[in-house]
Amino acid sequence: MPTSRLHALELLVRYARYHRDRRNILTHFVGVPMIVLALAVLLSRPSFTLGGLVLSPAWVALVPLALWYLTRGLLLLGLAVSTGVALLVLLAHGLPAGGTGTWLAWGLGLFVLGWTLQFVGHYYEGRRPAFLGDPGALAIGPMFVALEMLASLGPFRALAGEVERRAGPTVLRNLAHPA
Repeated sequence: MPTSRLHALELLVRYARYHRDRRNILTHFVGVPMIVLALAVLLSRPSFTLGGLVLSPAWVALVPLALWYLTRGLLLLGLAVSTGVALLVLLAHGLPAGGTGTWLAWGLGLFVLGWTLQFVGHYYEGRRPAFLGDPGALAIGPMFVALEMLASLGPFRALAGEVERRAGPTVLRNLAHPA
């Protein structure tokens, strides 16, 4: 079934099955938000004013993404991840306060650093990044990270437990004797 029609739980279980090494999950905690922030920085220009609101391609792109998160069947998680992405978009508009060079340095720098972390994490996992086989994983990554972060703080523990029950426990893959 296409990713666009699946329930959030199924999407998260599929993503989690591909991300079981704890070191890889930790790199995602930093790398995924960096990549989202980088894309928001790069999409923060040009900006335009509409009805007193300053808009940019980043804000325009957020609307269908947030709608997608909100329609995956877990409204509170959809609200949480949409809010998190919106906060990153807001932050992105403040970062490149200088000229074009500063804007590109922030956007490209964060993008390269975020993807470097992802590739390091997937080295530990022993697999290539999920998006190479499923481009929809790019949208699921922020939802997975939001769930993991919020579950560690208390909310969504039951959901994270169900994802782990279905995907299997996290591990530390033995790099000396990879399976």
